[in-house]
Amino acid sequence: MLRGLKWQLLLLTLAIILLGGAILLQPGQPEEAPPQPPTPTVTPAPAAALPTPLPPQAMDSPVVFREGVVGQVQRLNPLYADLNPVDRDITRLIFEGLVTTNAYGEYQPLLAAEWLIASNQLEYVFRLRQDVLWQDGLPFTAADVAATVALLQSTDSALPEDLVAFWRTVELEVLDEYTVRFRLAQPLAAFLDYLRVGILPAHVFGGLPGSLLPGHPFNLSPIGTGPYQLEAITGDDTGVTSVSLRAAPAFRQRPEGRGSYAMERLVFRMFRSQEDALAALRAGEIDGLGGVDATTVTDLEQAGIIHTHLSLAPILGVVLFNWESAHTAAFRDQRVRQALIAGTDRMGLVNRHLSGKAVAADSPLIPGSWAYRQVDAWPAYDPVVVRESLGAITFARPTPTPEPTLTPAAEETPEPTLTPTEPPPIYDFGLLCSDDPLHVAVMTDLASQWSQLGLDVRLEAVPLQEFYRRLEEGDFDVALVELSLSPRVDPDPYAFWHQGQYPDGQNYAGINDRRSSELLERARRDPNGIHRAEYYAEFQQVFASRTLAMPLYYPVYAYAVSARFEGIEIGYMSTPADRFFSLAGWRPVGR
Repeated sequence: MLRGLKWQLLLLTLAIILLGGAILLQPGQPEEAPPQPPTPTVTPAPAAALPTPLPPQAMDSPVVFREGVVGQVQRLNPLYADLNPVDRDITRLIFEGLVTTNAYGEYQPLLAAEWLIASNQLEYVFRLRQDVLWQDGLPFTAADVAATVALLQSTDSALPEDLVAFWRTVELEVLDEYTVRFRLAQPLAAFLDYLRVGILPAHVFGGLPGSLLPGHPFNLSPIGTGPYQLEAITGDDTGVTSVSLRAAPAFRQRPEGRGSYAMERLVFRMFRSQEDALAALRAGEIDGLGGVDATTVTDLEQAGIIHTHLSLAPILGVVLFNWESAHTAAFRDQRVRQALIAGTDRMGLVNRHLSGKAVAADSPLIPGSWAYRQVDAWPAYDPVVVRESLGAITFARPTPTPEPTLTPAAEETPEPTLTPTEPPPIYDFGLLCSDDPLHVAVMTDLASQWSQLGLDVRLEAVPLQEFYRRLEEGDFDVALVELSLSPRVDPDPYAFWHQGQYPDGQNYAGINDRRSSELLERARRDPNGIHRAEYYAEFQQVFASRTLAMPLYYPVYAYAVSARFEGIEIGYMSTPADRFFSLAGWRPVGR
């Protein structure tokens, strides 16, 4: 039995010998080794020690952008958005329209894939995208467009009367699940502008009477198709204090949502005043604030707190000559208007009183728009020549003709003859403006310049409410007015300059020029962008060469953003909400 195990015994003996030798050959060791210290943890240097500041969040945390707004939330419903700037800012990110615009105000598809315009310019056929989901996961279809238009046409929805009146002239036909057709009562090139309105979900509003729209719970719990959706609304006894939005998963599935919109959360903080919002910006409590004045911008930039992004507000500051006032009838004469403009140092007025707040204007349209063209037909500033020319102007006025005797055999009364007379009393007139300190400073300077031309002018600065009353009633000689093109992105200035817009429209000065009115009519009817650009280019030249009014300035819109963010760009603005135009590319510095 032992003989069968001899090989196993030999192997065991050999193993014991080898083990003993290995122990004898090792160097001496202490009997009990001390415990080894733990491996040290490597921690990064604090942010202050780095050469460039870190973003406000850690690199692996969600990116939050905090926007300051002045005002209060009322309804987060795109149909009411233009009634309240705060609502407009927020709904712009939650909802989408059939079309949108690019940095030049040109129309581009959004919820629509494409559209066709009939040759009669009255029918618009839209094919809708089929890859869009509502933020609750249901598909977007033509039914949603139909439900939205039905609400826009409702007379008891508390929407603006002129908006409802327009939509009630529009017929909508659903051709299939993803195709709709609009029919207009008359050609309107700006119709696409109306289709930028955010679309509402039919599964919430389908068949709902318009009377329930103003107080519907949806107005504070919105569901859209846009890049962000409502996360939370917080408030206290004073009202809503903040609205938090987060990136919408349904939008992230779309091609334009992949790899963009680094801002995973947007928090809108409400402030009672611009001063309170500025204090929060200085303290680093918010990251963005619009409408910041030039002085504050300079201080914050020098401190390295912000970067400023500038655009022109959709506003024209213009001096109007009243063509319809009996006292200033001579303003109908192009020579008089031309002389007054040539006697005005327009650039000096803007630089002296509006530096950093506005830039000098040379057109009734806003630079940055696809329709704007630089105008070089304005008379050059030359007060010496103007002083001489004003005294040499004579006017052709009708010679009074006695009233005809009305008898059966009476002949037609001949047209009155025109004979040169002394100038009517236009050399004594008032300059109307609001009591805003900047407007008063500009018009005081203008009065001084015109006084040096031999004119007897007086400043009439009145409270804003009285200013608008007098403007609408035509109770002025010359007035400094700020005409707003907002909220429409379409450049159509028909309401301000067409002869048919007096006295019931916004042609406050009663400007009556047939050539410029014809160009506005053509541009308003023709949806072809190339044709419209040509009409507006000629309109701007005619406006300047015939000196219909005196454009003075375009206000500057300044958007202050924390220096910790980059990628912000601002294009043509129709409202302050357009500051979010490039939001898809915003990102923290270093990411």
